[in-house]
Amino acid sequence: MKMDFEEYDPPSSLVVPEHKLTRAKFPFIDVHNHQFSMPTQDLHALAKEMDALNMAVMVNLSGRGRGSTEHLDKSLENVKKTNPKRFIVFTNMDFAAIDDPEWQSRMVKQLEDDVKKGANGLKIYKSLGMFTNDSKGNRIKIDDPRIDPIWAKCGELGIPVLIHAADPKQFWQPIDKNNERWLELKLHPGRRHDTDPVSWETIIAEQHNIFKKHPKTKFINAHMGWYGSDLQKLGELMEKFPNMYTEIGAVIAELGRQPRAARAFLIKYQDRVMFGKDSWVPDEYETYFRVLETADEYFPYHKRYHAFWRMYGLELPDDVLKKIYYKNALKVIPNIDASQFPK
Repeated sequence: MKMDFEEYDPPSSLVVPEHKLTRAKFPFIDVHNHQFSMPTQDLHALAKEMDALNMAVMVNLSGRGRGSTEHLDKSLENVKKTNPKRFIVFTNMDFAAIDDPEWQSRMVKQLEDDVKKGANGLKIYKSLGMFTNDSKGNRIKIDDPRIDPIWAKCGELGIPVLIHAADPKQFWQPIDKNNERWLELKLHPGRRHDTDPVSWETIIAEQHNIFKKHPKTKFINAHMGWYGSDLQKLGELMEKFPNMYTEIGAVIAELGRQPRAARAFLIKYQDRVMFGKDSWVPDEYETYFRVLETADEYFPYHKRYHAFWRMYGLELPDDVLKKIYYKNALKVIPNIDASQFPK
């Protein structure tokens, strides 16, 4: 009668209506996707996979791949040649040479050049604030004043900054029976930060500092800012930083386990939340559609190590769905062809 926790996963005996959606009710924009082979991949084939989901536009946040200008140029070239209406590309930035006296001017020019070429936003990886060090080995803070001209320039250029800061707070907590992400951290020990010298609170505070310091720049706070399990706090941040938007990539399980609170939050902040997924696994989009659109009860998430609990549908009103699926992204991200979407 003994069993390891990770083995226990009984199918539910609950008999309730089920609506497994493989296609979104409205065409949508995925504002958080990564296509690292975009310079050479068959974008026609990718567009067909998107069609099956009713995804009208994909935002590839990894325009520079691992940092290469050539990668960005060829990505934009492939998009232009294939179907520029279906793909939006963001650029990226290398902070490691921040000590170089010319780094600031060089990065500002790079940003201007990338936007002229066709990049429509800047994606900041979680490495800033966590792993990226200067030449002396010191951690580069997200709110380092040397980066200020970059955030300001994005505002001037009219492009958003989609920023991923830190990771789920539980990754910094003791890995024991009280940690909701215990199974994930057991299976993926490289995600542990419980011995890191910098705290989760410090990294998140640095992120909030740049929102406050640059009110003319629009920031998309990735993964609901890791406050999907504390919507009251996220709501306070929404009120405090009117230039902060958010997206639901990789945190749909947090919304699905609190359907009444999540529905109220998404209705209240319907003009500030966008659809995002993060990893490109087409079969997993079904979970997102089901949580957002249906009134289904007690259904599983697609990765048990992310969420061992069951979820419930929010049955959002159509006008709210349209804003999350595409209208908010059309407001914030430039050069998306609005003709692909209903009014």
